[in-house]
Amino acid sequence: MKLYFIPAKYKKEFSFPEKHINELPERLALVSPVQFVDHLSKIKEQLEKKGKKVKLVQGKHSRSSGQILGCDVPELPADDVDALLYIGDGVFHPYEVLYKNKIDLYIYNPKTNDFYKIGREEAEKNLKKQKGALAMFYSKKNIGVLISTKPGQNRLRFTGELEKKFPDKKFYFFVCDTLEYDQMENFPFIDVFINTMCQRIALDDAKKVPRPIINLEDLPEYKGIP
Repeated sequence: MKLYFIPAKYKKEFSFPEKHINELPERLALVSPVQFVDHLSKIKEQLEKKGKKVKLVQGKHSRSSGQILGCDVPELPADDVDALLYIGDGVFHPYEVLYKNKIDLYIYNPKTNDFYKIGREEAEKNLKKQKGALAMFYSKKNIGVLISTKPGQNRLRFTGELEKKFPDKKFYFFVCDTLEYDQMENFPFIDVFINTMCQRIALDDAKKVPRPIINLEDLPEYKGIP
C-alpha cells in the first residue's frame, strides 16, 4: 500500500511581534513544525534586521530547513546558540527541544499571538525521574519491552540484542499498534518497562505507566547495539 503525506500549511500571513524582539537573546536557532515552515525565512530576515543572529536548523528526518518533528529534534551546541525560538502551537515539539538541548526555549504561537519562555528547569523534573527508572532497571530482573508495529517506530531488530547485553535479566516483549496504558496493569510481575516506541511515552506519559519506564536510548549499552 502506497502512503502519501500531504503537509497542511498555515496560509495566513504573520510576522514575529516587534514588541517581543528585545526579549530574545542575540543568537537564535529558529524552528517550527511543517505547518509554519514556509514563514521561517521571513521571520529570520525580520530578526536579523534587528541585530539577531539567526540560523535555521532541522531534524535529520525533516524535509525543509527549520522543520522539526516531535521525535526528531536536532541537538544544538550550547556555545553556538543562546536559545531556540519555536514558531507553532502546542507543546509536544517544544518539550522535545528541552529534553535534547540545555538551552532556553521561546515560543511564539501565530494563531493566538501568545509569546512565552520555557526554561531548561521545566524539563529537568522529568529527566530526574528517568535517572531513577534507569537505576531500577539495573537492579531488577523482569523487564517488559514495548514494541510498536507502526512504520517508522518499529525497532524490533534492536530488542533482540537486549537479551545478549543483559543475560541475567528476563525480558517480556509486548507488541502493539496503539499502547493502552490500562492494559499494562495486567502484568504486575514486570519490574521495569523499556520503551522502544515513541520516546515521549517514557517522558510525557510516564505517570500513566504502572511501573518505572525508560527509553531504549537511555541505556548506555544501546550505543553498542548495531
